[in-house]
Amino acid sequence: MVSKTDDIPASVPDCNPVDLADDPGDGTQDTGKEASRTRLKDSCGCVHGAETAMVNGDGAHEHTAEPESKQNGEADGGEESNEQEVIVIQDTGFTVKIQAPGTEPFDLQVSPQEMVQEIHQVLMDREDTCHRTCFSLQLDGNVLDNFAELKSIEGLQEGSLLKVVEEPYTVREARIHVRHIRDLLKSLDPSDAYNGVDCNSLSFLSIFTDGDLGETGKRKKKGNELEQIDCTPPEHILPGSKERPLVPLQPQNKDWKPMQCLKVLTMSGWNPPPGNRKMHGDLMYLNIVTVEERHVSVTASTRGFYLNQSTTYTFNPKPANPSFLSHSLVELLSQISPAFKKNFTALQKKRVQRHPFERIATPFQVYSWTAPQVDHAMDCVRAEDAYTSRLGYEEHIPGQVGAARSNRAAEMKKSKCEFVFLQTRDWNEELQTTRELSRKNLPERLLRERAIFKVHSDFAAAATRGAMAVIDGNVMAINPGEETRMQMFIWNNIFFSLGFDVRDHYRELGGDAAAHAAPTNDLNGVRAYGAVDVEGLYTLGTVVVDYRGYRVTAQSIIPGILEREQEQSVIYGSIDFGKTVVSHVKYLELLDKTSRPLKVQQHRVLNEKEEAVELCSSVECKGIIGNDGRHYILDLLRTFPPDLNFLTIDGEELSPESQHQGFPRQHRHRLACLRQELIEAFVEHRYLLFMKMAALQLMQQKANKDSNKTNALAITDTSEASSESNANATQTRSSDAPHESIGDSEQTENSTASQTATEGDEMSSKPTTNGPLEPAGTQNGEHKSPLEGKELEESIPGLAQAKELAETLVAEDGSGVDPKSREVVLNACKAVGSISNTSFDIRFNPDIFSPGVRFPDDALEDVQKQKQLLKDAASFLVSCQIPSLVKDCLDHSALPLDGATLTDSLHQRGINVRYLGTILEFVDKTPAKAQLEHFYRIGITELITRCAKHIFRTYLQGVELSALSAAVSHFLNCFLSSFPDAVAHLPPDELVSRRKSRKRRNRVPGSGDNTAWASLTPSELWKNIASEAQSYYHFTLQCENVDQVVEKYGLQKTTLLREISIKTGIQILLKEYNFDSRHKPAFTEEDILNIFPVVKHVNPKASDAFHFFQSGQAKVQQGFLKEGCELINEALNLFNNVYGAMHVEICACLRLLARLNYIMGDHPEALSNQQKAVLMSERVLGIEHPNTIQEYMHLALYCFANGQLSTALKLLYRARYLMLLVCGEDHPEMALIDSNIGLVLHGVMEYDLSLRFLENALTINTKYHGPRSLKVALSHHLVARVYESKAEFRSALQHEKEGYTIYKNQMGEAHEKTKESSEYLKYLTQQAVALQRTMNEIYKNGSNASITPLKFTAPSMASILEQLNIINGIIFIPLSQKDLENLKAEVQRRQQLQELGKSEEPTEGSPLELEDKIPVD
Repeated sequence: MVSKTDDIPASVPDCNPVDLADDPGDGTQDTGKEASRTRLKDSCGCVHGAETAMVNGDGAHEHTAEPESKQNGEADGGEESNEQEVIVIQDTGFTVKIQAPGTEPFDLQVSPQEMVQEIHQVLMDREDTCHRTCFSLQLDGNVLDNFAELKSIEGLQEGSLLKVVEEPYTVREARIHVRHIRDLLKSLDPSDAYNGVDCNSLSFLSIFTDGDLGETGKRKKKGNELEQIDCTPPEHILPGSKERPLVPLQPQNKDWKPMQCLKVLTMSGWNPPPGNRKMHGDLMYLNIVTVEERHVSVTASTRGFYLNQSTTYTFNPKPANPSFLSHSLVELLSQISPAFKKNFTALQKKRVQRHPFERIATPFQVYSWTAPQVDHAMDCVRAEDAYTSRLGYEEHIPGQVGAARSNRAAEMKKSKCEFVFLQTRDWNEELQTTRELSRKNLPERLLRERAIFKVHSDFAAAATRGAMAVIDGNVMAINPGEETRMQMFIWNNIFFSLGFDVRDHYRELGGDAAAHAAPTNDLNGVRAYGAVDVEGLYTLGTVVVDYRGYRVTAQSIIPGILEREQEQSVIYGSIDFGKTVVSHVKYLELLDKTSRPLKVQQHRVLNEKEEAVELCSSVECKGIIGNDGRHYILDLLRTFPPDLNFLTIDGEELSPESQHQGFPRQHRHRLACLRQELIEAFVEHRYLLFMKMAALQLMQQKANKDSNKTNALAITDTSEASSESNANATQTRSSDAPHESIGDSEQTENSTASQTATEGDEMSSKPTTNGPLEPAGTQNGEHKSPLEGKELEESIPGLAQAKELAETLVAEDGSGVDPKSREVVLNACKAVGSISNTSFDIRFNPDIFSPGVRFPDDALEDVQKQKQLLKDAASFLVSCQIPSLVKDCLDHSALPLDGATLTDSLHQRGINVRYLGTILEFVDKTPAKAQLEHFYRIGITELITRCAKHIFRTYLQGVELSALSAAVSHFLNCFLSSFPDAVAHLPPDELVSRRKSRKRRNRVPGSGDNTAWASLTPSELWKNIASEAQSYYHFTLQCENVDQVVEKYGLQKTTLLREISIKTGIQILLKEYNFDSRHKPAFTEEDILNIFPVVKHVNPKASDAFHFFQSGQAKVQQGFLKEGCELINEALNLFNNVYGAMHVEICACLRLLARLNYIMGDHPEALSNQQKAVLMSERVLGIEHPNTIQEYMHLALYCFANGQLSTALKLLYRARYLMLLVCGEDHPEMALIDSNIGLVLHGVMEYDLSLRFLENALTINTKYHGPRSLKVALSHHLVARVYESKAEFRSALQHEKEGYTIYKNQMGEAHEKTKESSEYLKYLTQQAVALQRTMNEIYKNGSNASITPLKFTAPSMASILEQLNIINGIIFIPLSQKDLENLKAEVQRRQQLQELGKSEEPTEGSPLELEDKIPVD
């Protein structure tokens, strides 16, 4: 890939001129390119003279968004196996010269794997050649093929000269050119990001850092910048401030003040050219108004662009005099408009100065819930898109698949050019072909994963647009005669259905509520089967879109399914919930491969003829062989077993633990399933139990060698086992507290707990990495909690033996094992509910308790066992997982900041959000409730906004499009405004005409009474919220209006507004709202800017990259920083290869790299990587996502270490502001931000300000960690230091004594912390005495006293940095001399390599550039 010299800006996909997606495996070539180009320099981050290394990174924060792990069983083994593959693909880059018309030749670094196409990309982004789109590259007069790899071109070598030759235009090329110029003119305009278009999103970091932080940016003055810093934060950021303004959320970027180059650029009304002009080469006509108010008409011809003599109302296509014929529109405009020339040049300068990460498109669209008032500008390209793609006649022919002719451009997010040809993509074919790509070695797997990811992100974008078009009424139904709720749609080869219970399909399962829940369950099933990735088994592309109160499911279409009835197609499963069931050998064979990783038990059910039919999935899961011969499965809504806590079944009793908590409870529907993470955790827990029991029995056998074996402890009664399982509740741990993993137990084949044998079911022969940093969950969020191995092994002596026994049983088929040992295993298996008697293997039958499913008589015993297992799993959730979540929040290893992070921490532990009420009640009864206040508050906010969302959904369904903003603002007023009688604005004149046109056939689905929404009142809404909380979450909210709730639970209205907007897709105007006025409502309809879709889709993973990432984390944990650093760098490389440049997981990777760089002493590199992490987090997650707040804090630390104090402060203030907006001041994380701010302010001698922040941190720490905690001791010490600097020794002594007492009680007299504190106390006492003496001297002798000058010390930067490191959880340990020598040698070796031209810049094009990053020594 082109790793370019520094003067070349990184390429931007949005001026991607040619669509690479013509082959079915599309996209395999294009996304990774921008990626590697942006990484102009991802250096190894090796140590440059670092004397220190880290032991324990910050445990609490590092896990928040770590990507989920995938167990291939070869996490550590991954390095060895990849090493051979790595060597194959190393390929050094070379330099070519490029000569473009009218510019000096320049050098470009390229790599042999790269395509000619990518050099085009670079040229279209370079400042001096960006205005060219229609050209070819020639070597010695031969035109190079765009899709040829450079290595295949004869004669192309180091130093070759490539000429840029202008080519004649076609209509397509002319359109691409105009489009590209439009993109260049708009390149600094944020309106696409506000409107949520083309994967643009916002980023504000550069405002706080004044441009780039790296070498290229304006270098900050080091050292003596103390004088010029203005440290006073805005009033609303200070501790204790009650105001929460919204406007600072999006600070105004001066770069966005539009530099106007043109007033108007539009397509002329004279298009298309008449026949006689076509024969003169006219392609199309443009109208342009320059800044100087000159109106011109331009002809695009095959030879280029020139002025013609037409005006608005007279057509005269003859060239004007002079005609200024130019090959590029920019050259033409530069000649006729001086203002254009000046501003366009300035604009391009600014464009290429922006960080590439501010410009690259994100893989999935991110929407902003606030936006300023943006002036609507004329935009020919957008206008054309809107007409050609959405409303073209083609989409209105009902029922024809091919009818969904859509505009390719809008689908191809990255390349906006194919829109000329209205052609659709065969999504199903693309999705399935990419899955079929070979995956034998690393380069092939990368290519495959990249293709899968690309097609998925394109499909999600297309499905979202289609779903919106369906709800907006712009797509004709394929069954237009039926009632609107029952209609189905096809658009752009995607099938759309609405989330209503059509034809009473779900009548017994809960009607519409079940129909609403089924799509998300189905999506989870698709996700799970997709992650297991069995060859030959296919799922449908599935996206679930919630928009304007409707739920739309978008699916790719199985070839041939529309031509036959469903009864004929289904050859496996049931179409009527189990009344008639069929099976198929091939399906059983394919599904059997998924049964172990998904824990699904093969079972038999009775069909209508009373015959037993073998199944390996739930009955709803249907198998259909498409016309393409592929085996598809669909309707995966019951992939995971039912959740009995929310399923009332006559004659079935739940376990006492569940009953004690008030379960089973009535739920809206009968589709409540357990989460995959819960199944994983439960199996893991049972495995531990299995091992313990086997160990106990072996010990007993040893003891009873001589006596009879029958009294060995064999717990066979499952209920006892389950009660024992609760005794071990403490053993199952949360996903993100660092722990040792049991290691070799995971090696045994029977430990299904940790084996998800993804790559062709090979079992690992190595223990999984036992890195404490191992993030939870496999690819699709499967849960893998490494067990508390060490403590366990010490506590149960027979455990090692038991493990050995389990292994031999598997290895030798059980034949060589003596009967006594076999009996041990048998007993243990029975006790934990394993389906096998010789090894541990727990699986669930997903059809248990499904209404309408019947089992054969001979399976009844098995069914009983399965029922018990389900009851145990339900009780495990309530008695283990919920307490463990609360415990993690108490010890701060889980720190949710908002609704989304709260939901994540529930899901990581396998807890569904419907348990929110139960969790809140549990917290309420906890003795340590005061220390969980933050958690409780976030939980209540989440519960209220979710109830409001449920009500809002049905509320919106009755609203016509023309009244949407009025309805939304009215709802928000009822929800948040203190104004008691909120009245809706109904535009009266429009209502009249609306009544008349009511008879239209193709009404928007479900549009009923159009004005019912207007009668909602605040008291009614809050009554509904309270009853929804009771019926859905079984939680009692005592409240009649918003002010009571805010008062009672300490909530913030801005937080409620943010949460409801994000959940429902509302975008509001960025301004200050007066929620508390009792005289006028807070919102008017002008404040509602937009309503966006909320989209759920599958996230394909980069598995190899993920292994590298995990192994790297493990190495770092073991203290091997250098190896860890190299592995993480490698992971970054592979992530970029699969995902392109922007992705959440790349963000986690960069954050960890930055931390390693910092620990190893390379502060500038840390700064550069962390800057990328912040930008990426803003772009991919959102500007005020909790993750982004964390990234800002890390960046501030590295800025401080680099001597950029004012930047560090600005970043910390930003983090504090976002934190206040998202969750308020009362949160343990706020203590960390405030300690950071206080320390930096102390460093710049702003003592009074510093004290405000540090004392606030002390208060919060005392509240959440308890007054005797070491964090509190440290807080006291920090406050004491500031008082010392202010020479207020009495206060300083008071605080330091508090700290000393804590250290003495917690650590003992002899501990170094206690000693340090005691030394400091002595010093303070001396200072205080000296000061008192001096004062006495002055009183006694007046002005002629001889005063010894007192030492007032301004704190040194080093000491401040040391304290910053401590509070941020970074601890340094000295390296030995030998380590240092090795490091120095390594650094020298790299420098030599770089001089040899093997620069570390990843060269483009190769699926992978693994230089020398794998530890070879």
